[in-house]
Amino acid sequence: MSATQTRGLWVAYGSNGVVGSIRHEDDDYIVVMAAADAETGRYPSLEVAKGALYSHMSPGSSWPRYQEH
Repeated sequence: MSATQTRGLWVAYGSNGVVGSIRHEDDDYIVVMAAADAETGRYPSLEVAKGALYSHMSPGSSWPRYQEH
């Protein structure tokens, strides 16, 4: 049985509050949109994950502000 280690958490803030988060576990960056029941996807780098999170936001949204926790 392998243990998953969380190495970082970034919360994405849009103009109306939290829009999602990115969690770094093992070699993956996992995107979860706010109010979602499941992860949106797993990505190989933080920059790719940020782009993926942004692509799931409403059309015309500004780039979110990311804050590491």
